[in-house]
Amino acid sequence: QVHLVESGGGLVQPGESLRLSCVFSGATFSDYAMAWFRQAPGKEREFVAASSFQATMTYYSDSLKGRFTISRDNTKNTVALQMNRLKPEDTAVYYCAAGSAWYAPKDYEYYHWGQGTQVTVSS
Repeated sequence: QVHLVESGGGLVQPGESLRLSCVFSGATFSDYAMAWFRQAPGKEREFVAASSFQATMTYYSDSLKGRFTISRDNTKNTVALQMNRLKPEDTAVYYCAAGSAWYAPKDYEYYHWGQGTQVTVSS
């Protein structure tokens, strides 16, 4: 049973940075592409970033490219999301997910989800 646990969310001011982490357990980590999605209040869940199985390739939402960086460590079964120059519109619940596709992935290509971690960007 795959289990994902996110951490690192919180309240930050605009322009600050935050690093989210996700710990994977219950299966072989490198068998999965890993991604971050987010869902803001009243909005649909949206894709943020994904990492390929061996961490050799990454893919980002066009609107977030340059501010957010995904990284994974297959020796520690973890995936992280470094978020820089945060904006109020980045406020959302951020979800870690494990699935089959890392390039332009869709929700349905991700089978396992964490419980989410809240990120609030406000002055």
